[in-house]
Amino acid sequence: MSDKPRKSSLWLKVLVLVAVIVVAVIALQIYLRPVARVETVQSGEAKDAKPGSLTVKEEYSMQMKSEIAGRVLKEGYHLEPGLHVNEGDVLVHLDTGDVQIEIEQVQNEISSLKQRIAVGSSATYELESAESDFGNTERLFKMGQVSDSEYQKARRLVETVKQRLALEKVQNQESLDEYENTLKAKQRQMDKMTIRAYFEGVVSDVFAHPGDLISPGSPIVALITTNRLVEAKISEEDFANIKPGQPASVHFLPYGAWVYNGIVKKILPTADPETQRHLVDLNIMDIEPEKLIPGITGEVTITVGSHHAKAVIPRRAILNDNVYVVTNGKVELRKITKGYVWLTGAEITEGLEPGEQVIVEDLDNFRDGDRVRVEELPFDAFAKKK
Repeated sequence: MSDKPRKSSLWLKVLVLVAVIVVAVIALQIYLRPVARVETVQSGEAKDAKPGSLTVKEEYSMQMKSEIAGRVLKEGYHLEPGLHVNEGDVLVHLDTGDVQIEIEQVQNEISSLKQRIAVGSSATYELESAESDFGNTERLFKMGQVSDSEYQKARRLVETVKQRLALEKVQNQESLDEYENTLKAKQRQMDKMTIRAYFEGVVSDVFAHPGDLISPGSPIVALITTNRLVEAKISEEDFANIKPGQPASVHFLPYGAWVYNGIVKKILPTADPETQRHLVDLNIMDIEPEKLIPGITGEVTITVGSHHAKAVIPRRAILNDNVYVVTNGKVELRKITKGYVWLTGAEITEGLEPGEQVIVEDLDNFRDGDRVRVEELPFDAFAKKK
């Protein structure tokens, strides 16, 4: 009789141990299951969004050229690619030594001419003498003591000297004007030998260096503006309903999953000659200007309309018109029918109901029938990740 309770106690311990092992195995199996990050299907607004590709461009670029010949000076030279310059900043000084000598020569000519004018013309004294003689002749003529021919001769002499004096004044003024115009031209020439930036921009290339002897029209430096254009290309079938002012969602390839808000700024009247896709300029409202580097690309969706949808999911949950649905820890590959699709989300018209959970990350790691642990993420079909 004493062995029977002892055997019962032993069997009880064995059963408890087996139960613990079974629970541990089940727990380990659950723990070792892959984690499926899911989001819950929701009702919400579906966006009729037209997709397109985009490229960031500079507003315009320009080669700064010299209008005249000259040698590039070392003094003040600091050009290098990437240098930011403001409108009016000096880019290059050319040697102005010869022009300065010419300016000094013209200034000396002007000074000498003004001095000669101030001294007066010898014709002034001739005029005074001729007028005095004519006065005497006129009195004698009235008294009948000189002939008419002598009177006319004296009068013509006064007129001749007056004309010569007036002509000298005209010639002096013409010479002065000519010298002053020459001086202005030389000063303008010297001003042109300081090459300045026409606009705020960034140096993209440098063509002239200290000591270079350049000719008229030679490029000095290439500048690109700091203003940027975000140009979208939209296919012909999606272009019809796009209008200025419509909202856009923009994703730039260098900046990962970040999505930026934008609007349609203007629609260009031409299509891309290579792809025949229509061109649209966008205004990106919430991105730092320094991130808009010319040449980077991305994608855009432009919202042209919307309606309420029964089922909306993140776009990243879709795999070739299928989704992975997780029910009670089991993965099911399910066929879906899409409605509106935009940059971050999609409307599902068939195949899903609100409240179901779909896998949104690492879709290639799962197969139909897999057992998984679930990690639910915040719903982001409309999120703007900036």
